[in-house]
Amino acid sequence: MQSKISLVVAASVFSGVAHAQTATDSYPAKPVRVVVGLAPGGGTDIQARLFAQKLTENLGRSFVVDNRTGAGGTVSYAFVAKAPADGYTLLAVASGYSITPAVYSKLTYDPIKDFAPISLVAEAPFVLLTHPSLPVKTVKDLLALTRAKPGALDFASAGYGSSTHMALAMFTTLAGVKVTHVPYKGTGPALTESVAGQVHGLFANILSGLPHAKAGRLRVLAVSGAKRSAVLPELPTIIEGGVPGYDTATWHGWLAPAGTPAPIINKLYTELTRAARAPDVAERLATDGGEALGGSPERFAQHIATEIARWRKVVQVAGIKVE
Repeated sequence: MQSKISLVVAASVFSGVAHAQTATDSYPAKPVRVVVGLAPGGGTDIQARLFAQKLTENLGRSFVVDNRTGAGGTVSYAFVAKAPADGYTLLAVASGYSITPAVYSKLTYDPIKDFAPISLVAEAPFVLLTHPSLPVKTVKDLLALTRAKPGALDFASAGYGSSTHMALAMFTTLAGVKVTHVPYKGTGPALTESVAGQVHGLFANILSGLPHAKAGRLRVLAVSGAKRSAVLPELPTIIEGGVPGYDTATWHGWLAPAGTPAPIINKLYTELTRAARAPDVAERLATDGGEALGGSPERFAQHIATEIARWRKVVQVAGIKVE
């Protein structure tokens, strides 16, 4: 009797393992939702759709972007944190993800424990843009104007706690100037209002901001990195413009709910890396000032932890708090 029971148990275990392997091998067996916490048209949305399209092409299943805006992206983060850990609900994030723990005192999710990092897929510096009607052509001009008229200039962002808000906060803190911050629900609306002249300028992702500069709708003053962009070498850095120590960039990565099976995470990492290395993706990113990465889950986990610690220091110095 005991040997029969053992055989039954063994058969059951083997069947379970085989089923799990089959489920992993066949992933994705249905459409995958890729949640984005910011509005359509912004850098995060553009990046998510670029990589989602490549995964759709390569895996033969639809990866559908689902924009769920609100509270600097935290609405989408909380939604995915509670989603089934089966690989069919993913989260495409940008650098703002690592900022929210610093600016929001009460989160309904844990940015480290509730997610499984998949890959850091790309990064790019921001561009500092102003409306053509503003009488400035360089960062030095902008600094002079803001010092002559403290608080008179309105600068947009993608929302409180967003990466563009923090880029602005770092700028005003290090430069010792004052402007009025005008938050919007995403980079898309912020750019629309900036082009319309409702605000004087903003920091924007190169992917979404540079086309407006090329068309003459906005004026680009500088890039936000510590060194000039390889694809935009003619643009000076903000450091060159007279703000020592200024250095920030936007990055993009994909996460899954914690507990998502490792084989699925690894398959997604492999496919995202494959997408990042595709000539058309690399060319699209490079044309707009970005760099494809395709970092491992372990590397992305370390990057998130480092960024969270960094922005907590910036927020503390700038005295920013979002309730």
